[in-house]
Amino acid sequence: MTTGGARRQGAALALALPAVGPAAGCGGQPGAQGDVPETRASANSPSPAATSPAQLCTRIIGYWSRRALTGATYGDHQSMGLSDGQYEILRKVVDAARAERERAGARAADRLIDRRAQESCEERYRKGEPTGGPWG
Repeated sequence: MTTGGARRQGAALALALPAVGPAAGCGGQPGAQGDVPETRASANSPSPAATSPAQLCTRIIGYWSRRALTGATYGDHQSMGLSDGQYEILRKVVDAARAERERAGARAADRLIDRRAQESCEERYRKGEPTGGPWG
């Protein structure tokens, strides 16, 4: 093969590789380092990693309720990252969890925290964001 022919083949290969590269990188072998599993979500569906306001509320109320039961003080709602409404939920959940702990023990109180936080947060966010501004 002549030098000119090798250059032409090299140029053709160089032009073809970018077209193959992106296709080869998508949906590669599962578990390969740096690969992300392919998902079939439509463009209009929410990301599976997205956290709804009710889920976030439930998590933060659960966290602070458990801290309060172990003797940590409430602090102020802003230092905990809670709105006024979320703080009201926290106070009710902690009061109920303390009573449940006295009556039935720590495991029962823990289950009550999960249940009450979820119920209260779902109610609070049932129609999306609550009204009353960011502190509502």
